[in-house]
Amino acid sequence: MPPRPARLKRRSDFLRVAAARNKAVTPGLVLQATKRDSAKSGDSACRVGFTASRKVGNAVARNRARRRLRALATEVLVPMAAPHMDYVMIARRAMLTRPFDALRHDLTTALERVHRTSRERA
Repeated sequence: MPPRPARLKRRSDFLRVAAARNKAVTPGLVLQATKRDSAKSGDSACRVGFTASRKVGNAVARNRARRRLRALATEVLVPMAAPHMDYVMIARRAMLTRPFDALRHDLTTALERVHRTSRERA
């Protein structure tokens, strides 16, 4: 099993990623990404944060959605992530009922879009 990615935990990190306006929307999730200033952090690994709002459902549903996001991040995001990147994965309501294979495809597609967009901006 691949190692778990480093986590984003501070609100300021989530806001910085959202302000970059580099996102990809899929039926199961929204993926936001931004390049981290590599001079400030010596670590080249990616970092990831998880969000599930009350639109997803009650506390049990939100926790289940975040567990699914963490499993996806470990399985898909870690091997495909670009170095020095911060990602935020936002659960959508369909996350709860969508098959895991479809969610895996959603994340792969979202990563390709986000990386393509960040290369075009550079």
